Amino acid sequence: MINFTQLVLASHNAGKLKELQAMLGESVQLRSIGEFSQVEPEETGLSFVENAILKARNAARISGLPALADDSGLAVDFLGGAPGIYSARYAEGQGDAANNAKLLEALKDVPEAERGAQFVCVLALVRHADDPLPIICEGLWHGRILPAASGEHGFGYDPLFWVPERNCSSAELSPTEKNQLSHRARAMALLRQRLGLK
Repeated sequence: MINFTQLVLASHNAGKLKELQAMLGESVQLRSIGEFSQVEPEETGLSFVENAILKARNAARISGLPALADDSGLAVDFLGGAPGIYSARYAEGQGDAANNAKLLEALKDVPEAERGAQFVCVLALVRHADDPLPIICEGLWHGRILPAASGEHGFGYDPLFWVPERNCSSAELSPTEKNQLSHRARAMALLRQRLGLK
């Protein structure tokens, strides 16, 4: 069992910080890398795993604390796994609405049966910047891409992601429900297990 009271999260995203803190529980305090630096490392990896490790090492180096990084995105079957690691900047960094519009355009004539997709989350935890044994936990959340946005909650591609087990979009789930079902929740459940958290 590894004992942490504080972790730095390698993200400036307040929504992600809140979501992950809720999943992690109160025994570990999650701090934003924004407290230490505003500079984002260049994500030069070709996979979620590589980018998560790169971000975790960078955050540990800057903060001097053990670091947790999340690299996540949407992989659409019809698009060969795109937008994948480029999910957040799919529409050249113009934000969620532009990303969603570009995805809908890419799938505009694709029938429902071929619109399968999964949200992917890889969590990487390093004890220090040069940790030779990062803890890696992966979560997948399977669904499909809707032909139009639906729902007000969440962020990113949530309004386009149909959740079969709930018969609604991810953006129609309450934050509590999403935190039980999502790719991030699945990866975090594995991490909690690895850390021996109840």
